[in-house]
Amino acid sequence: MTNLLAQCLVGYKLLVTIVPKGAATRARVASLRAGAEGGTILLGRGTGMHEFKKIFGHSLDPERELVLTLVPAESAAPVLESLVAAATLHKPGRGIAFVIDVPWVAGVVHCKPENTKGGGPVQYEEPRFILIVTIVNKGFADRIVDISKAAGAEGGTIVYGRGTGIHEQAKFFGIPIEPEKEMVLTLVLREKGERVLEAILEKGELCKPGRGIAFILDVEKTAGINHPVC
Repeated sequence: MTNLLAQCLVGYKLLVTIVPKGAATRARVASLRAGAEGGTILLGRGTGMHEFKKIFGHSLDPERELVLTLVPAESAAPVLESLVAAATLHKPGRGIAFVIDVPWVAGVVHCKPENTKGGGPVQYEEPRFILIVTIVNKGFADRIVDISKAAGAEGGTIVYGRGTGIHEQAKFFGIPIEPEKEMVLTLVLREKGERVLEAILEKGELCKPGRGIAFILDVEKTAGINHPVC
């Protein structure tokens, strides 16, 4: 381990909360009251089994807000419970939340608070879900969502960004142009993960240079899934 990694903190969790537009602030306030120190809100759009509105034959994907909340492991459970209550995730169509383990954390300029309750890290049940993250060029995210659904996923959330890579060296008057990107977050049952990922790689042609990347993250706990997933 390098000296820099040795200085990083361990024992943190990332809470990802995906809610309809306008609900992120309420979720963030609830997390602060439960012990979190802050959060980051991102904008996107999502498709799911509760969202099939159309106009003139074109589907309308509701706007979404993502709240990223980094907390010590022992704070994950109470913060998650507060988020679920504030965003009413127990009701269908209100959103979802899930927890991801974070191996290292850098940039936290204060010490990790001690667990005054005397307990160890939060214990979670055996993880049933994984998160597939797919990053593609602008305009291809909807195709990735369709491929994922055909392979067994129920939907996905699309987040917008930009990126640079070895295949992206276009310039305009000497100024590098950074292509717009779309990131698709797909939460699926673990047993379906390999099939969905293979479909994304094959039908999304991600093995071709410059087409995009996909990777899997383990999900420790979920909230807001209000229907049978068997």
